Formats: sequence, structure tokens, C-alpha cells
Amino acid sequence: QLQASGGGLVQAGGSLRLSCAASGRTFSNYNMGWFRQAPGKEREFVAARTVGAGTSYYAHSVQGRFTISRDNAKNMVYLQMNSLIPEDTAVYYCAVRTHYSGSYYQISEYLYWGQGTQVTVSS
Repeated sequence: QLQASGGGLVQAGGSLRLSCAASGRTFSNYNMGWFRQAPGKEREFVAARTVGAGTSYYAHSVQGRFTISRDNAKNMVYLQMNSLIPEDTAVYYCAVRTHYSGSYYQISEYLYWGQGTQVTVSS
């Protein structure tokens, strides 16, 4: 089970830190990802973090502004979001990647999903 938190209302230029707590099983051996879904739009990839060397991947739209990290000891994944813009407004979901037939940015690669946390950026 995944529980995302940390969302809220912030002004453009501000920052938020999202957290994703995993319970019920250990996800330290899995690649983790963050996705988001804005109203009327499809869910899209935001960031992913691998196990081991901990390589990070980002969508072009958030590159340089967002940072994904994980604390395996706490079974937690984080998304630090800086320089937020109104276009970042969406429900943000954390997810566990369980399939490796495609790419890290594909939704179909992720089996377990959190319930989502709302991020609203005002202009």
C-alpha cells in the first residue's frame, strides 16, 4: 500500500515536498515513480528513481525543478518540487514499477499506486 502526502496550495515560484510512504511490503528493491494527472488530461510521467545506484529520470517539463529521492530504510520516496508554475497543478501519484518490458515513463510498467495528493499552484 502506498500513501502520498504533502500536497497543497502554493503560489507560483514556491516549493512543496511530496512524500510517499509504503506499507505492507518493502519496496526498496523496486524502482519508484511519480506521475501526475491534471483535470481533463491523461496521467503523465514526472520522475522515477531506480534502486542500487539510484539513477533518476525526469520529464522534460520538470527537469531542473523537481528532485526525486528515496529512503529505503524508511520505505519512503520523496518529490521535492521547486519553482512551481501553474502548469504543475495536478493530482500527484507515487507508484511502484513491477514490470520491465517497456520504459520507466510508461504507466503500464507500474502495478502499485498511491491514492494521490493534490497540488495546486496559483499564479
